[in-house]
Amino acid sequence: MALGKVDRRRFFGLILAGGAASAISVGESVGAVPPQRRRRTPHLSPAEMDAIEQALGKKGRYVEEEAVYTVALPRNDLKVRIKGDEVPVPFGFGGWVSFKKTLDGRQAVLMSDIVLREEEVNPLISSVQEQGLEVSALHNHFFYEEPRIFYLHVHGRGPVGELARRYANAIQATPLFPAHQPEARPPERLANEVFDLPALDRIVGFRGVINGPTYKYTVGRTDLRVLAMGTEITTTMGLNSWAAVAGRPERAHIAGDMAMQESEVNAVIRALRRHDLEIVALHHHMLGERPRIIFLHYYGRGPVEALVRGFRAALSALGTPEGHEKS
Repeated sequence: MALGKVDRRRFFGLILAGGAASAISVGESVGAVPPQRRRRTPHLSPAEMDAIEQALGKKGRYVEEEAVYTVALPRNDLKVRIKGDEVPVPFGFGGWVSFKKTLDGRQAVLMSDIVLREEEVNPLISSVQEQGLEVSALHNHFFYEEPRIFYLHVHGRGPVGELARRYANAIQATPLFPAHQPEARPPERLANEVFDLPALDRIVGFRGVINGPTYKYTVGRTDLRVLAMGTEITTTMGLNSWAAVAGRPERAHIAGDMAMQESEVNAVIRALRRHDLEIVALHHHMLGERPRIIFLHYYGRGPVEALVRGFRAALSALGTPEGHEKS
């Protein structure tokens, strides 16, 4: 796809972000149109961000343009293999929790995506509900992984400090709590030492973010205005499509997620299958959001440039419910 076409499609007035599976690092888009102005969400105060840090015992990152504070919760204790190959934690085994004010500024909203081994799922569900938070989704992101991994989505609404304390109490006795996590293992090689990143960026039409041995694209849906629990759900709150690559150029792994309106689902599926990427899961992440957003997880293994062409095709299928893949 020629990069000039990126400028002509409204969809590609998007924000690029990326990071340790939590989409908290903002990168630079290639030829993207600046997002439209919208009513601004009130900012979190320094005292509120400090309350989050104190509750979780870990600093997060504040994305000022979205007014979102996110703490990454990677599962550095896990060693995961997919089809026999060990894959790094940033490939898709890092959780996160984000905080954002409601549009009226009276309360805040918490959203979280939590990475769990299957035996950890139901004890944490009980703990979350005991703390007055809600479960909004439970599902897989992968096939073929060992050990088996599940993803629990949690949300809540209330004062920032109270939400942070409830969330910290819910995960306090689990390996998820930051103080219980080991340091990330240093990678043998960084992604830029393995892959031709400029070549991949030319295919995708965006620049990704290096996270150790993983290279990740995260593309927000700023063509949509999605509201849930009185706040605007944005890129760092989980409204994004992403792709992570790891491995070797000739034998890479790709995994990712597509954020879609209902009318876009089958167009995206067709685009991915035409590029031999496997559909792994199709589900929701949120409750009560408007418009409704469906998420699709996919996986593939093969030459890295062929894999990212599949992601590019899926991005191009967004906004085309008739299923005409752009090229």
